[in-house]
Amino acid sequence: MTEIREISQEKLAEIKESFAFFDRDDNNEIDIDEFAKLLKVISPQATREQAEKGFAFIDENNDGHIDFEEFIGWWQTCWWEY
Repeated sequence: MTEIREISQEKLAEIKESFAFFDRDDNNEIDIDEFAKLLKVISPQATREQAEKGFAFIDENNDGHIDFEEFIGWWQTCWWEY
């Protein structure tokens, strides 16, 4: 599991807000379609294939969803690579 680095409460609130924005069905998880939309915001040229590869990388427990812990680990370490 990705280790979550120490972050300020302010930064954590910003990350939670971003997660909630992309969690369109408000189920506390980001599915592949939600992630594809997120990726298009970060990288407008991103393809569905890139979204699927990125999603598989982030979904560490392979349950088909990105939970907040997985999201924050990714956000802290490599979101800019997309």
